[in-house]
Amino acid sequence: MKNIKKYKKIALLACMIALNGFTVSCSSDYLETDPTTAVSEDAAYSSASNLAAIISGMHRNMYYRQNSNQGQNGQGGIMIMMDALGEDLVFPSTGNGWYVSTVRWQDQVNENASNDLYPYQFYYALIRNANLVIKNGPNVPTVNSSEETVVKQAIGEAYAFRAFCHYMLVQIYGKRYVPATNNTQLGVPIRLTPDEVPMKRNTVEEVYTQINNDLAEALSRLSSTRTSKSHFNDKVVLGLRARVALTQGNYALAASSAKLARNGFSLMSNATYTSGFNNLEGNGEWMWGATIIADQTDYFGNFGAYMSRNYNSTNIRQAPKAMNSKLFAMFPSTDVRTKVVDPTGAHTSLSLPSTFSKFPYTSQKFLSASVSDSRLDVPYMRAAEMYLIEAEALARSNDEINSKIVFNQFMQNRNPSYAGAVTTGNAYITEILNNRRIEFWGEGFRFLDLKRLNQGLDRTGANHSAVVVNNVLTVSNTDNRWQYLIPRTEINANPLIEQNPL
Repeated sequence: MKNIKKYKKIALLACMIALNGFTVSCSSDYLETDPTTAVSEDAAYSSASNLAAIISGMHRNMYYRQNSNQGQNGQGGIMIMMDALGEDLVFPSTGNGWYVSTVRWQDQVNENASNDLYPYQFYYALIRNANLVIKNGPNVPTVNSSEETVVKQAIGEAYAFRAFCHYMLVQIYGKRYVPATNNTQLGVPIRLTPDEVPMKRNTVEEVYTQINNDLAEALSRLSSTRTSKSHFNDKVVLGLRARVALTQGNYALAASSAKLARNGFSLMSNATYTSGFNNLEGNGEWMWGATIIADQTDYFGNFGAYMSRNYNSTNIRQAPKAMNSKLFAMFPSTDVRTKVVDPTGAHTSLSLPSTFSKFPYTSQKFLSASVSDSRLDVPYMRAAEMYLIEAEALARSNDEINSKIVFNQFMQNRNPSYAGAVTTGNAYITEILNNRRIEFWGEGFRFLDLKRLNQGLDRTGANHSAVVVNNVLTVSNTDNRWQYLIPRTEINANPLIEQNPL
């Protein structure tokens, strides 16, 4: 992260550069999130180091709040939204209100809602900046092979950003990808140039085709070398390819990509698992994430200000995050993932102040730096995901034997008493999926998994408060609310865009 600090002014220029095209072409300057006039556009692309600084700034924007809403803190905020929509992240009280409208499935049905706009704004701003790097990067002057490598890396990361952001957008605002069909349903506009001319929505199939093309471009430019785990390298891009292939039902590619991606990343020990998920660089399992350095903290806007158990914020004192009690009951006490959840809510090991509300099944998976420091490392990708993608993809390819080799290796790390998978067929796939649920609790996967699997929402019989969820306990898999509405600001700026049905 040191490049972010050193070149902060140059890195943040990317948004300012893009604003020039936005305001002229379609007045969609609502997407402008972090303007600065600190340096000129020419300076931004005058050297390899400045180009790298723009990429570092984009990675910084993955965790940095770019507007006045403290609940919209980059990728971490969207991760919370994606899990708040599901059944496994439980809000035991409304607290001071953050993300409660998301829990109640109210954001995505209101085209004027701030949380309906935010993912659209966030990802397209990153895409715009990626397009600027892709356009201008080849013309950056270099004087030696080292600088050529820096430019190649920056452009490769820009392609990875563009793929990742289109992937998130099409999952949130488009209809689900249906394997073995033409997928002509509406996705999102594919933006490949930094100009912001009005565009129609591309089909879901077209968006995924572009995502895969960009991942291939990124792989052709990236190696295993990177400045920190906050950046993309070839293994992270392979991990993204595994995610995308699983979503598309391309199980052979999902399995092979996941296996390649996790090479060199070992599963963490049980002791590390219970230490607070706060050591990106030191944890051998973490493939990609964010470390928030002290002088760039967002205090009450950090991921840890909502998801940790120990930070002294109103939200955590009043509404600590809990695990679905039915999910918790599926796993034995020998499984390390149950040890970060307290069925009593007391968390005696943390010596929480008396002002902290106590609710059953609250989690201490995430621990902030201290009671007065909300920083914690934000996990975007871990090797555990690659194990579970590979196991699921092999199982769906009717290769249970090899699937169980991978799955048992993973499970025996998380639960030393696990004797091996004895389920078969659909029951075995369900076992894998339930392990995805508990493994990635709080990491932003659940809504997207439910949509990918064409499953409905079912919060019944667990520890959800009917008051908190506003009686939204079930949602059919055919409900229109699985697609966020296109934000009204985009519709006003882009006359070619078509709205999702209510």
